Amino acid sequence: MAEQFEVPIRQKIFIAGIAVMFILFLGRLVQLQILYQDVYGKKSEENSIRPVAQEPIRGYIFDRNGKLIVDNRPSYSLTITPAEFHVKTVDYLASLLKLDPQFILDRVRNGQRYNRFAPVRIKRDIDFATLSALEENRDRLPGVDYQIETNRFYPRKARTAHLLGYTKEISEHQLEEMSQEYRLGDDIGATGLEAAYERALRGSRGFEFVTVNAKGQIVRAYNEGKNDVPVKEGDDLYLALDIDLQAYAESLLDGKHGAIVAIDPEDGGVLALASKPDYDPSLLSGFTPASAWNALNTDDGKPLFNRATLTRYPPGSTFKMVLATAALQEGIITTSWRVNCTGGFRFGNKIFKDLHMHGSTNVVEAIQRSCNVFFYQLMLKTGLERWNFYGRQFGFGSPTGIDILEEDPGLLPSEEYFDQVYGKGRWTQGFLVSLGIGQGEVGVSPLQMACYAMAIGNRGKFHTPHVVRSIYEKETGRILITPIQTRTLDVSGEVWDIVRDGLYRCVNVAGGTGFAAKVPGVIVAGKTGTAENPHGKAHAWFIGYAPAEHPKIAICVLVENAGFGGAVSAPIAGLCIEKYLYGNLIRYNKTQQTMAMKSDNH
Repeated sequence: MAEQFEVPIRQKIFIAGIAVMFILFLGRLVQLQILYQDVYGKKSEENSIRPVAQEPIRGYIFDRNGKLIVDNRPSYSLTITPAEFHVKTVDYLASLLKLDPQFILDRVRNGQRYNRFAPVRIKRDIDFATLSALEENRDRLPGVDYQIETNRFYPRKARTAHLLGYTKEISEHQLEEMSQEYRLGDDIGATGLEAAYERALRGSRGFEFVTVNAKGQIVRAYNEGKNDVPVKEGDDLYLALDIDLQAYAESLLDGKHGAIVAIDPEDGGVLALASKPDYDPSLLSGFTPASAWNALNTDDGKPLFNRATLTRYPPGSTFKMVLATAALQEGIITTSWRVNCTGGFRFGNKIFKDLHMHGSTNVVEAIQRSCNVFFYQLMLKTGLERWNFYGRQFGFGSPTGIDILEEDPGLLPSEEYFDQVYGKGRWTQGFLVSLGIGQGEVGVSPLQMACYAMAIGNRGKFHTPHVVRSIYEKETGRILITPIQTRTLDVSGEVWDIVRDGLYRCVNVAGGTGFAAKVPGVIVAGKTGTAENPHGKAHAWFIGYAPAEHPKIAICVLVENAGFGGAVSAPIAGLCIEKYLYGNLIRYNKTQQTMAMKSDNH
């Protein structure tokens, strides 16, 4: 009977215990939620930890004389953290930013795919009025914030657009390929030095960890900043460029289509690289309106196209030294071999013309006077493969290796090329005649031609062209010097003496076609070229170096659709040489230019 009462008593004790525990928990809940809500609610609000990205300052760029040519200026970018953003606020935010709400939503969703806790840039370069409106309405815009960033600023007169390049927002495709250092909305070098030296210039992002309340307002540094990741500024570039020469070269090309490339023959450093038409690089720094970008891309002058490194034009008579070098080095001719120039050369049923009757001419005089008939015959005597071999020694038909990641290798025809294009046995020696004077299917860039002038001026020493001389690592304090890469053409000193004599006479002796390139007090050596153009006026070329015996500058000038090289490009080259060697212009001889333009030199 006692066992029958045992079970109900145990049940009552168990139920009573549960009831007591429930009352205790309920009392604690009331205490936390009602009695101490202000105290614990505030602590809860302050419990959110947020990483605040510290964007690195992109590295500065200086010229060879330490002049700052690329600076940074502060700007503000609006960001949204996807995990904290309320979609219902998008219309209000869009009205503040004057953006399409769908654009904002798409940006947030794309950012959420990568990291929903990482801020996504929505709009760059927001003005102070917009910034103030965001601050005043922060309560209504959870997850919306702004970051202080930097945009590129160009304090010098020279634009240097094609050499420096520009940055742009990283694409989704690039983001998938790049390391975790990048995230949606980051800037990345797109062209020129900005692209080639992206890793050095960029630096690395830092993070400051802070606690924020429910409204997104910063309360304090988390853990007294002990967990912060310091930002690393980008490294600085020191260039071989002379910014004053660059500015002057650009001014000489104003209103023209063409390029000027100047190189230091002692190490291959690029002193100037100007291409016209060009663009204002500040337009592409920070936020670029779609209208501005479309205008650049639809401009008939193609201002985004780098004519210094990407053109592929026949070089005209400036290429004659390739053939002269091949024939002399191979022993095919000597200076005693002469051709009687009557103003034309018949091959088969076609007559290849010259602009003058030069009479009896040897190789030095042929370079000096730019005698086409001499080189028509010399090409047939030398042959395509020897011409091609020495052309490749000068670097034609392949990239120079310049450190701006943007160049065309050009075209240097060979037997294999003609077999492939026209069919084996279906092309004749007549294809070669025009190649002897730099016409036909040969194609070069002004950069390649400046390197060619450097090699002749250096008696065969060819330095790979480079823009950056050194990199200053801010974190370590080290200066990394760009190594000079040099090779030597397999050409004898005697041959160089003959070829260089022709270039000297071209500028300094009566009858020479490059007279307009002369500079007072300096001996300039060079060669003019007038490349025929089936689409309009001929392209004007000049290549040269100075001082002739120990060159300090090698230069190429190309002006498209301008006529004779002796009348147009030679004077420009002379002025650039004068500006670089003297630091300023000691004369501006209009009479000399007028005389050159009246002549029919080519």
